[in-house]
Amino acid sequence: MVITPIHYIFVPLIAAFAIPLLSKINKELPRIIPGFVMFYNIIISVVLMQQVNEFGYVSEVIAGWKAPFGINLIITPFSGFLVSLISVLGFLIWMYGYRFKQVIDRGELRTYNILQMMMITGAIGIIITGDIFNLFVFLEIVAITAISLTAFYRERDGAEAGFKYLLIGGFASTLILLAILILYTQVGTLNMAEIAERMHTVPSGIKATILILFIVGFGIEAELFPLNGWVPDAYSQAPGPTSVAFAGIVAKAGVYGLIRIIFTLFDIDGAYEFLIIAGLITMIIAEAAALKQTNLKRMLAYSSIGQMGLALVAFGIGTKEAVFAAMFLLFNHAIIKSLLFMTGSILMYNSKDKTINSLNGIYKKLPFISILFALGAFAIVGLPPFSGFWSKLYILTAAADKNMIFLIVTILAVSIVEIVYYFRVIGKLYFSEEENEIEIYKPTPQALFAMAVLGVIILVVGVYPDLVTGYFHNAADILLDKASYIKFVLNAESAIQ
Repeated sequence: MVITPIHYIFVPLIAAFAIPLLSKINKELPRIIPGFVMFYNIIISVVLMQQVNEFGYVSEVIAGWKAPFGINLIITPFSGFLVSLISVLGFLIWMYGYRFKQVIDRGELRTYNILQMMMITGAIGIIITGDIFNLFVFLEIVAITAISLTAFYRERDGAEAGFKYLLIGGFASTLILLAILILYTQVGTLNMAEIAERMHTVPSGIKATILILFIVGFGIEAELFPLNGWVPDAYSQAPGPTSVAFAGIVAKAGVYGLIRIIFTLFDIDGAYEFLIIAGLITMIIAEAAALKQTNLKRMLAYSSIGQMGLALVAFGIGTKEAVFAAMFLLFNHAIIKSLLFMTGSILMYNSKDKTINSLNGIYKKLPFISILFALGAFAIVGLPPFSGFWSKLYILTAAADKNMIFLIVTILAVSIVEIVYYFRVIGKLYFSEEENEIEIYKPTPQALFAMAVLGVIILVVGVYPDLVTGYFHNAADILLDKASYIKFVLNAESAIQ
């Protein structure tokens, strides 16, 4: 069997439809099948990334229809990196969530696993599609499943959070669809490579209007201020494993969609500057809001928004070094914030109010989880020798190369704010008097393994950053080489080249 990009979409879809039937054979199958699917995604990633390293790109032409007439799936070094990252995280999230809640209705279990698997599949689809309308379709899959998962626990305030997400997400979808409609009337195609080739024929005013619609629409999924009102509620009300997926997977797909559109489709002066300004505002407001939070998951949610703002700032600088640093930051954020949400969900599992104060002295009862949380906290604020240090250093270096002094000062100031609120949590864990009221939740062995893997990655990449930096440099080169992408896509005639 030849492995191609369509397997990322086809296999999870078949598995999702099969789960309701197979659950009647064995009640454990709804738990197990998503794990096999996520592991198969890792195999797909290994095979395809070998081809990307050899050829630069991998193209899947659906039903043999050559672009721009047919739908194609494209794996580039940038998209391949994100899809591989999502595949690994998807498998670790499955391990972490396996029997995360011991007592759960069989029907709810089946529904939860289908929704979680489809959300991850939609995120992958956003990243690998070469067709802008299909990008919208995959975005809708992510939105619908994410809304459903946000409202999954009926006994919480999940319904309210889900409704807020629905309203904001519906607004985003409308704007994106309108942007696609206007764009199609101007260029007569939905293939992103051909759109990029013809974009110079679009009048500047219409081009700017389309870009604004796309930025607002994708800015919601990318957690861009002021479009991120859904984030804190969704992260805090969704099941623990879903919060991990929101931070580690969904936000990355949103950022990718925004960056792909700006870097590949448009050539408008000021677009990069807009990313810097929007990213800075997002980062400053989010970190200030995180400082005020008393609920741990809401604090982590605002912290996630701030990190996405920093990533957009790095992409907005626009140099090869800055884009490389932004990719490194996305990698670090996915790994580190996944670990923080995993450990944080366990620490807060039986807390009624989910407040930071309820963590007093839990280190004595959950030492390994507390150590992993502290590891994630040290890494996310950028302390050496952890992986988060390098991405922040590279962003600061890229800003220094462009003499962006204000940018450097702002990033450093925001980092100090990060240190304050993360160290406040660590202080509660290690140095506050122990609370005996909360029943401690003991994580499963597979959950411990998943968290340990993330912790090891943080340490190894922190000590040996060159393990990944070479690949990110290559990915940055190709993302900035729009002409090469257009030429490859419009000349790809076979399923894999």
